[in-house]
Amino acid sequence: MKKFLMLLTTTALAIMVVAVPPKAPLAKEASEQLEVLSPWAEVDPIPLRGISPRLDNLEGKKIGLFANFKRAAKPIADVIESKLKEKYPTIQTSLFHSTLPNVTETETVNKEKFIAWIKSVDAVVGAVGD
Repeated sequence: MKKFLMLLTTTALAIMVVAVPPKAPLAKEASEQLEVLSPWAEVDPIPLRGISPRLDNLEGKKIGLFANFKRAAKPIADVIESKLKEKYPTIQTSLFHSTLPNVTETETVNKEKFIAWIKSVDAVVGAVGD
């Protein structure tokens, strides 16, 4: 899609430049300059960072189960919890069920609970109920 938009923009600019006849020969208008604008959006100023290191084993670890506000998220998290406990009997789980669309921005109390929950687990499995 980005390549198509860039091609479309470049073509439109080329047509505008060709379609507008010059007022005088180019040699006489050497003092005029054209400003070329990039069709690309500004880059996000936050630098990218790598993914978190993976756990080598789940035995004895505390796994957080995040269920978003969608209707099917909680049942999905419940099934994941039962399958994890079946495979790793020493595992502990902790559920964070968000009832709001945006956990960290909509409500300060929820944000503080979420941050405390994240710090209390070794890894997180997300259940999006779509």
